[in-house]
Amino acid sequence: MAGSPSPTAPTDTEPAEHGALLRYGWDTRVADAFAPYEDEGLLPARIVRVDRGLCDAVTAAGVLRAGTAPVATADPTRTVCTGDWAAVHPRGGPGGMPEVRALLPRRTAFVRSTSTHRSEGQVLAANVDFALIAVSLAAELELPRVERFTALAWTSGATPLIVLTKADLVADPATLGQLAADVEESAPGVQVLTVSAAEGEGLDALTAVVAGSTCVLLGQSGAGKSTLVNALMGEDVQDVRAIRDSDGKGRHTTTTRDLLVLPESAGGGVLIDTPGLRGVGLWAAEDGVSSTFAEIEALAAECRFHDCGHESEPGCAVLGAVADGGLPQRRLDSYRKLLRENARLAARTDARLRAEQKRRFKEMMAVGRHNAERKRGPRRKP
Repeated sequence: MAGSPSPTAPTDTEPAEHGALLRYGWDTRVADAFAPYEDEGLLPARIVRVDRGLCDAVTAAGVLRAGTAPVATADPTRTVCTGDWAAVHPRGGPGGMPEVRALLPRRTAFVRSTSTHRSEGQVLAANVDFALIAVSLAAELELPRVERFTALAWTSGATPLIVLTKADLVADPATLGQLAADVEESAPGVQVLTVSAAEGEGLDALTAVVAGSTCVLLGQSGAGKSTLVNALMGEDVQDVRAIRDSDGKGRHTTTTRDLLVLPESAGGGVLIDTPGLRGVGLWAAEDGVSSTFAEIEALAAECRFHDCGHESEPGCAVLGAVADGGLPQRRLDSYRKLLRENARLAARTDARLRAEQKRRFKEMMAVGRHNAERKRGPRRKP
């Protein structure tokens, strides 16, 4: 794995202090969560990569390649993911292989709905402080997509931070300022930074904000994430290739979610790099949508009716703000779209849960009938 230490042979012992994990985010909260596993001979570890039932887990003794079978679950939002803190048995798996025995409670989790029509969520990163949303200035801004990423970031519990990349491609300072202002209007309360990783501009401001924290880097393919990662790492840890003229996307994209340790020159901390996200579906994101459209939520509190749908109701403060130019119609349309999408997902999720409960009830009834027939014994022939 580029930019990460290679797995080492497992060891049965670990230093009493876990100082080697400090650079990965180890703190008293994680130590307290791991305490119940201390006497079981398990090692505290942070997951730096996951790949088909295996993961790379960094411990104070080194990086172990570990199995994840003991914590396998049918709930995709509870599977092992990059950024998780875990309790690992150094030789508990098949053939003495290291094995993840438990996941520690997550402080935050970035979850999206899957790209399929199934009502399932996919966790992209865990225990994140900042969600860095990379938006390329080399292409026309897609403000609805910015709002979607921001809503998911707020929902995760992390703090969103929008990074406008490739600022060196915008020659006119006034144009650059206007683009940043448009993004700020689409993400109220979110800090927006302009960065040119190729020229090294804006990196100091970025590292000053995220120093010593855990960040996840999100964005579409071609947003300049790999170049930004290399600039923050101070070395080429991710391959970077030219952008395709046909669609503006990079010919190389990151294929796994890797946790990288940032150098002290960049303020320290860790960065989770993710593949370019084409589909970014909402997942239980009502609160995140409310935070992203905070000005609409504030206006809604002034509507005449508490259950105003902001469609045609009299005394609607939201429609009034659109009419007088205080609220862009585009913002209201985006707000409605994300709320509808979130409601549809919630309905599908509820339907799936009802179907699962019905299936389990039928299984219980079948088992009950089987046990009753066994107690009665075989029926006598007439």
